[in-house]
Amino acid sequence: MLAAAARRVQPKALVSQKRAIHDLLSLPNKPVISYGPPGRSANTGHVVTVFGCTGFLGRYVVAKLAKAGTQVIVPYREEDEKRHLKVMGDLGQIVPMEWDLRREDQIAECLRHSDTVYNLVGRDFETKNFKFGDVHVDGAERIAKIAAQSGVSRFVHVSHLNASPSSTSAFYKARFEGEAKVKEAYPGATIVRPAAMYGYEDRFLNNMAIWPIWWKLNHMKTQVRPVHVMDVAQALTNMLEAQSLPGLLNLPGPSTLTYEYLLSLVSSVTFRPPSRAPVVPKKVALLAARAAQNVWWPALSPDEVERRFINDAEVPGDWDKVGVHPTEIEDNAILYLRRYRTAENYVRPVVLPPSRDSPYEFS
Repeated sequence: MLAAAARRVQPKALVSQKRAIHDLLSLPNKPVISYGPPGRSANTGHVVTVFGCTGFLGRYVVAKLAKAGTQVIVPYREEDEKRHLKVMGDLGQIVPMEWDLRREDQIAECLRHSDTVYNLVGRDFETKNFKFGDVHVDGAERIAKIAAQSGVSRFVHVSHLNASPSSTSAFYKARFEGEAKVKEAYPGATIVRPAAMYGYEDRFLNNMAIWPIWWKLNHMKTQVRPVHVMDVAQALTNMLEAQSLPGLLNLPGPSTLTYEYLLSLVSSVTFRPPSRAPVVPKKVALLAARAAQNVWWPALSPDEVERRFINDAEVPGDWDKVGVHPTEIEDNAILYLRRYRTAENYVRPVVLPPSRDSPYEFS
């Protein structure tokens, strides 16, 4: 009786395991075949290395890749930095490996089994061990060169929307120089330029709620195009199934806003009165930032002060190429700013500023 039941179940099991043409992806060096049911226990056939996986964007990219059934190599520097990544995938999907940006042998070991490599390594302030050039130029070139030598089929390098050789910011200059080095080392690389990202652990909306005075530089007239970190992570994940996507992809937010409007948005969502702090002159802000580096680190750096005076590049977005429709910051602000409400205001409905075009008075 049990044998008869097994015979009846077997054909259904076989049917569910049939291959289809959409399960096959032809990469330059090898075919990638996905199998299994969709979801966490699936297997996309990809092995991906995500350098910079412990950072703000990296954790979301790893989560989306692992949720689809991709085996992800997560290079880490410190043991505690990668603990939260282990539970993002099924058993055996998340493979942690220790590495150092200056160790070519460790880089090669981290990517030698991978068909795709993401380089998300970046830091918007300098440290005593790593300057902007060490991370964004030399480090990016080193990873790209080793990926090319190891026969990695696809290389994705994440830069910044404002990367420019003529920028007054050392961070933006280093980003552009890193792009050039990556293209030279890996000619078919995909360069992704997202704008400033916001999310749970960001240094954007959270800092505006805590330190509004430093966002009032340039009289709050600087124009920015913030983008949701989840949209950028989804775009990077969607690239995994593209046959080929070389070149440059710009991923700005859907709207151009000023710091004045963003501060009013934070004030409206948190039900806190606008900051009464005066606008700090640029020279004073630079002096305070230099002094703060010796008192509390990481604090507002001098280069970050410089970036508060630079408008985001007005370039069209390439979201259609990655199949993502970016969301407005107003749709997500409450998720990340509710924690700054008082107890009596915690469950009150969201109140947005009257209009993006109307001025918001700060006294």
